[in-house]
Amino acid sequence: MSIVHSDGLGQFQLDNATPHASRVATKWLQEHSSDFRHFHWPPKSLEMNITEDIRDVLRHAVEKRSPPPRTPMDSLTALQES
Repeated sequence: MSIVHSDGLGQFQLDNATPHASRVATKWLQEHSSDFRHFHWPPKSLEMNITEDIRDVLRHAVEKRSPPPRTPMDSLTALQES
């Protein structure tokens, strides 16, 4: 992850597929969980569209800003920075 996303913005999509849920993979993910962010999905979910999850992450990041965005341009800037 650090090679592909050296900017620290890499995200792993953890869908609990059999290879991702193995003991070896689970141990590795636990040991390296601070190296990148990951999204959790229901086990073997057919819904792999991350749009809603990304929207939620961005919405929470913008809501936490102080001061909050007051104009549409402030909101755009906050989204881009998040």
